[in-house]
Amino acid sequence: MKAAKLYGPRDFRMADVPEPPAPGSEEVTVQIGAVGVCGSDLHSYLDGRIGDTVIQSPIVLGHEFAGTVIAAGAHARDGLDQPLAVGQRVAIDPSMPCWHCDRCEEGDPNLCRHLSFMGLYPDDGALQECMTVPARGCFPLPDALSLEEGALLEPLGVALYAVGLGNLRLAKSVAVLGCGPIGLLILRLAKLSGAAPLFALDQYAWRLDQARAWGANEVIDIRAEDPVQAILARTGGRGVETVFEAAWAGAAVDQAVQMADLGGHVVMVGIPSEDHATFTHSVARRKGLTFALCRRMKHTYPRTIALATSGSVPLTELITHHFPLEKTGDAFALNTAYQDGIIKAVITL
Repeated sequence: MKAAKLYGPRDFRMADVPEPPAPGSEEVTVQIGAVGVCGSDLHSYLDGRIGDTVIQSPIVLGHEFAGTVIAAGAHARDGLDQPLAVGQRVAIDPSMPCWHCDRCEEGDPNLCRHLSFMGLYPDDGALQECMTVPARGCFPLPDALSLEEGALLEPLGVALYAVGLGNLRLAKSVAVLGCGPIGLLILRLAKLSGAAPLFALDQYAWRLDQARAWGANEVIDIRAEDPVQAILARTGGRGVETVFEAAWAGAAVDQAVQMADLGGHVVMVGIPSEDHATFTHSVARRKGLTFALCRRMKHTYPRTIALATSGSVPLTELITHHFPLEKTGDAFALNTAYQDGIIKAVITL
């Protein structure tokens, strides 16, 4: 069967790979239908690594995905402990915790001591025609949701988890630094939570247009204005109660600290290419800021399905580009070039 493999930085090639193994007792084999291109995938594409995880041999990326069950083990039960059957359409949580360590037992499978993750070296991901996955990570899609929307439940889950870390309150201010897919989803959820005013900051006009459409009270083009001074000017010098850093970290981390109000919250979602983040310690200390770092997500899929099905988060509005599997390299190249109004590319099989 066909797969798009990353052989090194900016080097995708189509490859013939073996068919997946028959599912074990608690597994299913899924025919992949849609895969989203994630910002974290772009690190692997550009640098051949993400953080301290270095790609040492060709790998199949892709962790935002949905598909159709084509084979099921005898005891395959989904994430809601319901039996899975051939023909069901499912969204798949790419995280593979052990479910036995102390962190898993305490309800934090995203912090599992033995965590594996589809599409993160050395585990292959979904940019292939079929794969066998743990049944427990599968969540059936209602008829109202397409496979493309199912693929985007993963980034929505990350945004949902991040918003939960942000201590949002009704009529309290929020700034979102970076209006890529995750930032836009955070913004939409913050709007639904009743936080206000909402400020969205980015350097690309089409992203700011989407942020405005999704509920930002004001958008700030950081090419035209200093982001910190822009927020302080709009808040009487106080800053905002919660800042979500959803860019690629770097300078955005210190900007988040500078624009947070006294006693505020800073939630770091972005991943820096250089694997380091710095901020002005005296400012953070004197403000008494609370920091949270978003480690993927946990226990979010049922809620994301409810949000998407109700129309509260119109996931299809994020999708700007479609590519077939054999054009995976083009999808990643377009994403990293930030051209053609790209927000979210989806690869369909």
